[in-house]
Amino acid sequence: MAAVGVDVAESIATISFGSGERLNALGQRDWEDLRCAVHGLASGPTLRAVVVRGRGGVFCAGSDISEWDGTSGADVGRTFDVLEAALQALEDLPVPTLAVVEGVAAGGGCQLALACDLQLLTPTARMGMPVARLGLLVPATFAARLALRVGPSRAKDLLYTGRMLTAREAWDMGLVTTLAPDDDADAALAAVLDPWKGVSSASLKASKAAVDEGLRLLTEAGRRAPKGPAVDPVEFRDRVTGFLHRRTGAGPPAPPP
Repeated sequence: MAAVGVDVAESIATISFGSGERLNALGQRDWEDLRCAVHGLASGPTLRAVVVRGRGGVFCAGSDISEWDGTSGADVGRTFDVLEAALQALEDLPVPTLAVVEGVAAGGGCQLALACDLQLLTPTARMGMPVARLGLLVPATFAARLALRVGPSRAKDLLYTGRMLTAREAWDMGLVTTLAPDDDADAALAAVLDPWKGVSSASLKASKAAVDEGLRLLTEAGRRAPKGPAVDPVEFRDRVTGFLHRRTGAGPPAPPP
């Protein structure tokens, strides 16, 4: 099975990724495959919406940390560049986009969910940005995706603490748009998508474009911001090594960013 797949039914495309193993952490090649899949949908004239969903009942625990074992900050920076290109391609789609978040959406997985217009969380899902635990330095685009939804103070709090939110906490603070009543993600997804089928496709696209245009000054500022270092040069390597080689029995690990 390909790491990233696309299925289209009734003018709605579903981008599926991962296998459910290792919380669907994505390697650099996987992020590139995701970007290519999104670009392949960009010009679809009959497309009404795009759903983004991890396989195996889990969304995405972010980037594959094992690729960073013993690497330099420059290597992580290149992963960030590929990841960000995939996220911006998703944001630039002209049709509505929806992330179905089950299990966990952490770090890059959280950013992937926020790059969609809407986010549907099941009650047992968790979401957050635990990147500071590894000494990763967030770019302006990552911070903006949080701040545009919950405000600058809450965005800073989430980044400072790195805590993972429950689905209810994420919904209560306005980070996500829909909290499913139970773990039946398919039924909740249908409830979100069904009303879209009775409205004009052109109106859906125009509504998205109108909102995005109003926010463009903020989003474009983040995209144009100079790139800084991707990692803490002092602590990053030891923190990654500690994460990957943690002692057995030391308690459950934090989801990778």
